[in-house]
Amino acid sequence: MTLTTYMPASDSGKADLLDHLTTSLPLYNTQLNIAPEDILSLTADAKCFRYALQIVSEMQAYSQSWTAYKNLLRDGPGNTTAWPVAAVLPTPIPTVVKPGVISRLSSLVALIKASKNYTIAMGKDLWLVGAEIVVDPVAWKPIITVQFQAGHPTVQWTKGQAAAIEIWVDRNDTKGFGLMAINIEPNTTDSHVLPEADNSVVWRYKAIYLLHDVQVGQWSDIISVSVG
Repeated sequence: MTLTTYMPASDSGKADLLDHLTTSLPLYNTQLNIAPEDILSLTADAKCFRYALQIVSEMQAYSQSWTAYKNLLRDGPGNTTAWPVAAVLPTPIPTVVKPGVISRLSSLVALIKASKNYTIAMGKDLWLVGAEIVVDPVAWKPIITVQFQAGHPTVQWTKGQAAAIEIWVDRNDTKGFGLMAINIEPNTTDSHVLPEADNSVVWRYKAIYLLHDVQVGQWSDIISVSVG
């Protein structure tokens, strides 16, 4: 089973995780042997980071009010003669903590998961278990492009979660598409003998992914190139 990371990508998500842990982790600190000072540090970090996000949001709104006022002052119309109301820091103002809130959080999570009493059920309750990644090979479809190296086409592709890729080629010789290569790592150079000089030919390529040695998903779009 493959899981996403427990750590949210957004700052608001990180703040939510910090807030959640300040209330949920004390329920497990005896089982997980979490020191009281770690809980105090986590709580201070959560309050400070949440407050910083709040101030950023309010300062952005304040900046927007000044931009609107500047535009009104420049272009009119209107009878406003007062400056925008100055921003005031909300209270209470939390104690400032040292930089590195998320690195401290990551260290604490590592300590939690290293405990002999830690369980997946605890992790889910603490929001420390990422969502399961659902792999659906049916929807896989290679995206291929072609570049040239020493006159030979090189099919460019990405592997993703597939095991390998089949690349097929039609050399415009009435034989139609045939298997050119099976590769497990990008990219794939077509080393077939090139047409003679002044005799260009259109070659076409398509590809499909493999998983457990079986074709999966959809064929790529066909890409045509002129060689020779």
